[in-house]
Amino acid sequence: MLSVELHVHSSLSYDGRDSVDALLEKARSTSLDALAITDHDEFEASREAAEKASAYDLIGIPGMEVTSNAGHVLALGISEAIPTGLPFVETLDRIHDQGGIAVVPHPFQESRSGVMANISRVELARADAIEVYNSRLLTGYANKQAREFAIEHGIPMTAGSDAHIAEMVGRAITNVDADEQSADAILSAIAEGRTEIEGKRTPWHISFKQAAGGAKRRVRSRLANFFE
Repeated sequence: MLSVELHVHSSLSYDGRDSVDALLEKARSTSLDALAITDHDEFEASREAAEKASAYDLIGIPGMEVTSNAGHVLALGISEAIPTGLPFVETLDRIHDQGGIAVVPHPFQESRSGVMANISRVELARADAIEVYNSRLLTGYANKQAREFAIEHGIPMTAGSDAHIAEMVGRAITNVDADEQSADAILSAIAEGRTEIEGKRTPWHISFKQAAGGAKRRVRSRLANFFE
C-alpha cells in the first residue's frame, strides 16, 4: 500500500502560501509515498512538483483543481491545464482525453464550490472517484454524505487534506494498493477502487490561520490587478 496525498495547494493558488519545495519536504517528513499538488485553475506548480518529486523520494502526480461551471473537480494525471468554466461532464471528458482521472472533492460542501448544488446525482456518478474525507471539516456531515453516495453508487473513494499551507499536508491520505510505484499505477488503482481512507480533522487554529492568510492574499492579488 502506498500512502498518497491527493489534494494540496501551493502559492500558485490564489489562497495557497507555500512553495513546491516546502510542500515536497513536508510530504517527505510525513513519510508519504506520493503527492499531487492541485492548485486552483493552475498547473505549473504541479508540473514542477512532479519533476522534482523523485529528489524527495516521492512519486509526483501532476494535477490541478479545475473550476467547472458546477464547481470543483480534481484533474489527476494530466499533462496540460484543463480549461475552466466548462460544464461538469465536459470537464470530466477533457480530463479523460489526457489519460487522467477525475476526482470530485468535497462534493456536498456548497460553500466551497462543491458540485452537488449544481448537478444531478447521475452526473456525479460519472466521476472516477469521490473525495469522501476532506480534513477541513466542521461537523463532518458533508464527508458522511460523500461517503454514503460513493458506497451507494459503487464509486471509488479518496481522501485529501486540502492543504493550503505546508503544516496541513498529510492530514488526510489515500492508501492505494498499486501494482508498482508510479503515478500511472496509483491512478489506475484509484480508478479500480483499490483504496483505503485515512484522515484526521485539521485543527481549527490551523484552518483559521490558513483562511486568514488566504483572504489577505486574495485582497493583495485583487489590488495588484486593479492597479495594473
